[in-house]
Parts: sequence; structure tokens; C-alpha cells
Amino acid sequence: MAQVKGGKSEGKKLVIVESPTKMRSIQGYLGDGYEVLSSVGHIRDLADKKDIPAELKKTSVGKYSIDIENGFTPLYVESERGKKTVAELKRALRTADELLLATDEDREGEAIAWHLLETLKPKVPVKRMVFHEITKDAIRAAVDNTRELDLALVDAQETRRIVDRLYGWDVSDVTRRKVGQGTSAGRVQSAATRLIVDRERERMAFVSASYWDVEALARRAETGADGFSTRLARLDGAPLARGTDFDDRGALRKAVVVLTEDQAREIAAALEADGAATVTAVEAKPGTRSPKPPFTTSTMQQEAGRKLSMSAKHAMGVAQRLYEKGYITYMRTDSTALSTQAISAARTQAVALYGDRAVPPSPRSYRSNSKNAQEAHEAIRPSGEDSRTPSSVASALDRDELRLYDLIWKRTIASQMSDATYETTTVTLETTVTGKVAAFTASGTVYTFKGFLEAYEEGRDEKRSDADKSDDQSLPKLAVGDAVRLSDVEPKGHATSPKPRYTEASLVKALEEKGIGRPSTFASIIDVILDRGYVSKRGQALVPSWLAFSIVRLLEQHFAELVDYDFTAGLEDDLDAISRGEENRAEWLRGFYFGSDDHVGLRKVVDNLGDIDAREINSTPIGDVAVLRLGRYGPYLEVPGDDPETPRRINVPADLAPDELTPERAQELVDAPVGGDRVLGQNPENGRDVVVKDGRFGPYLEELLPETDEAEPAAPKKRGAKKVEPPKPKRASLFKSMSPETIDLDTALKLLALPRTVGVDPETEQPITAQNGPYGPYIKKGTDSRSIGSEDLIFDITLEQALEIYAQPKYATRAATSLKEFEADPVSGKPVRIKDGRFGAYVTDGTTNVTIPKGQTPDDITFEVAVQMLADKRAKGPAPKRTTRRATTTRKAPAKKK
Repeated sequence: MAQVKGGKSEGKKLVIVESPTKMRSIQGYLGDGYEVLSSVGHIRDLADKKDIPAELKKTSVGKYSIDIENGFTPLYVESERGKKTVAELKRALRTADELLLATDEDREGEAIAWHLLETLKPKVPVKRMVFHEITKDAIRAAVDNTRELDLALVDAQETRRIVDRLYGWDVSDVTRRKVGQGTSAGRVQSAATRLIVDRERERMAFVSASYWDVEALARRAETGADGFSTRLARLDGAPLARGTDFDDRGALRKAVVVLTEDQAREIAAALEADGAATVTAVEAKPGTRSPKPPFTTSTMQQEAGRKLSMSAKHAMGVAQRLYEKGYITYMRTDSTALSTQAISAARTQAVALYGDRAVPPSPRSYRSNSKNAQEAHEAIRPSGEDSRTPSSVASALDRDELRLYDLIWKRTIASQMSDATYETTTVTLETTVTGKVAAFTASGTVYTFKGFLEAYEEGRDEKRSDADKSDDQSLPKLAVGDAVRLSDVEPKGHATSPKPRYTEASLVKALEEKGIGRPSTFASIIDVILDRGYVSKRGQALVPSWLAFSIVRLLEQHFAELVDYDFTAGLEDDLDAISRGEENRAEWLRGFYFGSDDHVGLRKVVDNLGDIDAREINSTPIGDVAVLRLGRYGPYLEVPGDDPETPRRINVPADLAPDELTPERAQELVDAPVGGDRVLGQNPENGRDVVVKDGRFGPYLEELLPETDEAEPAAPKKRGAKKVEPPKPKRASLFKSMSPETIDLDTALKLLALPRTVGVDPETEQPITAQNGPYGPYIKKGTDSRSIGSEDLIFDITLEQALEIYAQPKYATRAATSLKEFEADPVSGKPVRIKDGRFGAYVTDGTTNVTIPKGQTPDDITFEVAVQMLADKRAKGPAPKRTTRRATTTRKAPAKKK
């Protein structure tokens, strides 16, 4: 209620944030003098085609929603959800005497604030309120230290949005025509896909080299001495080969001794007969290890992947919830800096837990190594003055929130702790074997002070040199001249390995090191390339598909600059320059699109593509054995057939990674007996043989028709009679999970009997059937078809499950996996879920469905917000049915013959 001072009415201050969760947290800190409302993300975006005025349809606005000829001016429209939000905000603004725009202090948040300002057109004073953590002190300080809207940040965000629209729409149009429908290209997604494909190409070109060494257990000559592991390092002073001594073609980089298996076994046998050796050198080296900086967005995603097995998307969603609940600082940051308050809290906690020596005399400070670091933000850390311990907040957090908070807390504490100190001792033992001096070495590391390692040790990605590293061990006290004995001598063979595939963690690291994209977008980029089928996961590894090879080949051959890593990184540098006010937005876009002295320009590239051979783009030679081609139904090998005009096609197993399709493996597939014409048995209903065959588009089943000895005498044809088609045999494709070698008769009969009747809809009395199609498994009721999650569901789906799918919005069932689950809705009593559908995420309780508005992510939706969205949808009632009036036409009488 408005307060009255000196007879004058005074309204509240209206604070607008972008998240409903932040709204509730901040309202509690600001009190009655403020009203905090949420914009629920962006309220408007580039116009859809249906929203573009007719007079602009034939201009660049009609194609891109951007007026290219007039300063690249975007056409924005409010979303349906945005219109409702704007109306609510305008009502609240009428009684406010001040507007505080409190969206996130990054480019996206600044843009949301600008759109609010442009749409609301407030007549009261407007201030920009920013904060990096949601605590009472931080919010009060933000109110007292407002600033003006940063239009340079807005320009940078808008420029990125325009570039992505121009790039995506122009280049994706080419990929759809030349590679396949459903494919796309993007400024950052294409560079990320190329990184993964390039790594697979390296693995495909890799030539493994083999080498041998000898390992033994050494112990002092006296009885009862502790043993330690040693490895043969030199013969007559010449070093033995290790994996790092070979290049990727299997050739040696330097002069080393490459032991063969026979030589290694000869040395081992001689040492077993006489393993006497002498210590010839003992070298001890001290060392220190320093803690890593506190988390940035990128390093948090990497560590959450390594230590918690979280995807980048999952980690960001959990971090968003922790931030909005007030437990950590803002999670989209490139900065490794900590506030004085945070440093003091971390040092105090370290001393309390690990003693006075746990922290160095002076606080540590860090500078970010990121090329595009924004030092305005702090690193990700526990919020507040005292850096609450994980145990103290455990009751308020769910399992994943607690795991990630624990990781952030430990990393922050460790970043302010003392160095760890250690000593590495290397011992050399020598003996004479097969007429040569054999030198064995052993290393052991002992930590003299653990320092920050008491709290946290950073995870590491797999490296191919790991096989050459010996396990850390504790060595006994040894001196030069000591006699030792070698036993348990074992020759060991090794083979070099290619670079490991990227994981989400190592891909995020590579993208950041190359300056491609922004860390805050990495999660969505990885999600896109997984969703598009360019990449799949094998364990934690990211394996590119042959579709990704085609996309990358097309872009490299015809859009080389646009997928060049340095060019893509340079765009990020330019966007940073715009955000600092050093570049003019319109001039830069003109150069990007139309070209400049050092850049061809997107428009010129697209207009001068020339002829693109789609067949060549979708072809990969596999040695001299075959050509892999990408067809409508997936990859296949093509080799000359018996008929020169008709090449033979061989299906490629779906689980075969590109680097595993070697010429030798391709030859095996070509030479393998055709899996067709294997008789599975007879159909008991009609006695016909059921066989499995290998067809052009994959293995399939066929029920053979009986052969007739004599053709039926043909009846005389009547004029105008339809041609009688001969009977066709029943056929059915195998599911992707099935193999022609292992399929049995029972399964084959179930496939041939499809479509399967699931049941009858009690409302419409129409039968619901389940079947497979060229675009995957689906159910059908009349003319209404809905995709279902997997082929196995064709046999397993129940009538109740089918009715639940039909209760959802059309197409929402496509890949409708649960992204989030809450407790039961208070009205329906059914669990509330957020699912992923064809048109994006939506909230459902199994009966009512609400699409999550554009500009808002599932991470923004709390249980309370979801319940309110469902309640609003119920209040609107069912959408009115469209009625189509059928025009009646009078058939024209035929003209009279003259």
C-alpha cells in the first residue's frame, strides 16, 4: 500500500528481475517498500515469419527479421507469454515512483533490461541495479549503488544475435539441400563439430607402433626388505623407446632403442637367472604444487564433468538453481577474481579446518587466462560473508545441488591455501645382461606438506602418454653402491594409441583455449550437436557421426573462413570490442555480411557457391576397398556390383565408430556372407517360410509366397477394367537394436504382424495402433500420428500410456524425456514434470500441458512456477475447436454437343 508523507502519496519502487526464483529471494531482502516482479527471461525476440507485416515480406526483413539495408535493424515482437508479462509489469509500474532493472550483469541480462525499457516506456526514474550474489548485504548494496544502462553491452548482444541469425539461416539452407533435411550450421556449433571431427580424422589416420620393455621388482639384498617396481630405461647408455618417442604415423621422433618381443624375453630370462644389480645413482628433487584458481564457468563445467559425471548442461542448470537460491555467486563468469570478503572467509575456513600453516602469509590473487575474460564479475564461489560449509546447507539442497556446492566450496577454499611441497626420488640400478649394461630406474614421490591438497585436487583428462607413467610409490632408503636383487621380471609389450576423443569436459577446455564461443554458451552448444545427431556419447567420449563428417566437409570446402578456428575466435574478440564501445555495431555487421578488406563477407560467399556435388560431399573413401556414402537411411559402403550399372551396397553397423571403419574392417563387411535368405521358420498361421534378408536400406524380414507350378489362365480383359496386381509378400524392417544373425522366429512374427492394435480410445472410439515408419516409431489414431520414444515401445506401450501421449500438445511427444520432476500438483494430484518435446520444453501433470515460453529455460522453472503455469492454463479452458466451413459448389453441366 502506498505510504503518505506530508500529505503526498509515495509509491513503491518496482524491481524487475528475469527469474521467478530470484524474484522471491530478493523480495524477502528488500521488504515492503519494494515490489519485485519477474520478466521470466526475454519478453521479445526477432519476429517469426507470421508476425512480419505484408509490406516487408519481400525485403530482408521478410527473410531474416532484420533490415539489412538500414543499419541491420532487427524487427522485434513480443511473445505471447511476453505480452501477458508486459501487461502485468505496466500495471505495477503505474503505482511505482522508481524502476530498478535488476537483470543479470552480462550481455544477455543487459539486453533484457533494454527490451524492458523499450517496451514499458516508463515515465518514472529508471536505474540499473546489478549484483553478483543474492544475499541481503549484496542486494542492499546494489540498491545503493545503481548505474545507467550499458548500451555497448546491449549492442554486443544484439550483434551476436544478428550474426547467428544471418549465419544460421544462410548456411543451414545449404546444408539442408546438400546433406539432408534437419541439418543445420551455426557460428559456434559448426566449429565445435569440426573440432570433434578433426580429432576423429586424426584417430583414423593414426598408425600404431609397438615397442617392448622389461619390468621387475627390486629389493635390497638382505632378507625381508621392501620391494619396489623398476623399469628398464637404457641399454649401454641408449634410452629405450617410450610411447611419446613415436609420431602419429608410427615413426620415431628421435634415436632410441626399440626392443622387440624376442629381445625383451631374452633380457627377462637372463635376469631371472641372475638378478643381481647395484644402485648407481640416487637423485632427490624437491617440488611444489600450487592450487588452481577458483571456478569460472568453463572450469566449473569441466570439473563437474570429471568429478561428478555431469554434462555441461546439467552442471549449468544446477548452478543456476544454487545462484537463485542464494548459495553461490553468479555462475556465468570468466573471472577468477575473489572479493576481499570472500578471500578472508576462505582463509578463515582453511585455518579452522587445517591449521595455521594451511594458508600463505599473503592472500592469493589470480588473473584469468581466458582470451575474452570479463573481469567485472567475480569467480564462482559460495555466497555470503562466511562461506557456509556443505554440511551446514545440506538439508536445504537436493543431491546434485549439494554435490556441486561441495565442489565449488572446496575449490574456493583450496584456492587460498598454501602450496603443497613434495620430494621426488629417482633411483638408478645397473646390471649386465646379454653382454650389455642394463639400467633400470624407479621413482617415488613423498609429500612433505599437503597444503591445498587437504581440501581439493583438480581432476584431469585422459592423455595418451598415461600408459608410460609408472604408479607412484614409496621408495626405501637407498645409497649408491647398495646391492639389490631383481625378481618377478616381466617383459611387457606396448602399442601407441591415438589422441583420446573429446569428452564434454575436454571439449569445453578446447573451446575456451581457442576462444570459440563464450563459456556461458558451451552447454547449449554441446546439447545442440548431440541433439542434431552430429555427435553421440560412448561413455564420456564424444563420437562424431558420418553425418557430422558430411556437414564439416561441406563447410570446409565452401565456407572455409566461417569454420576457421581463428576467424571464429576473432568474431568473439570483435564482439568484446563492441561491448567495450570500441567498435561500431552497424559498421562491423556491414563488414561481416558484405565484406571488407580482410574478410570476404557472408553474402558474397553464399552468392558465389557455384555447383556443389551433394554426392561427393556425402562420400568418404575407405582406403581402396569401398566408398562410404551417407544416404537417407544412414551410412553404407558402396562397391562395384555384378552389374556395372548397379553398385553393391553394404550396411554399416550403427555402433561402429568412424575410426573403427578401417580398410580391413570394411573388407570384412564386404566379404561377409549376405545375411539375407536365412530361413527362420514357418508362420504357423499360413505355413509360409519367414526369412531374413539384407536389403538396400538394411536388413528386413519377408514372408515368402508359395510358388505356383502353372500360371492361372488369364481371364479376358474387359475394356476399362483395372489391372490386377499380383499379391505382394509381407515385409518388415528390423529394429535398430536387432541383428539379422540373432533374430528369432517369434520376434519376426511380431514384426510382420505390425501395426499392433494398442486399444480403442474410449472418447472417440477410434483404434490406436503402434508401428514403425521411416522417421521412427509412432502411434496412430485416425489421421493423428504421434512419435514415441523407442522402437521397443511398439510392442510394450499400453493404452493408458498412449492416451497420455494424445493428451499432450501435438508433437510434444517427440523425445519427450523428463528434464525435471517435481512433487504432485495440488489440483490434479499427479506428479509435475518438465519434458522435452519437438517445439521445446513444456510443463505437464499428465493431463494439462503448458509450453515453456521463449527466452525461458527449464532451469528457470521452479515447482511453484510450474504449478502456477498449469493453473493459468486450466483457467483458460480448452482451446476452441476450429470449424471449417466447406464451400458448396454446383457442378457445371456439360456443354451441349453441336
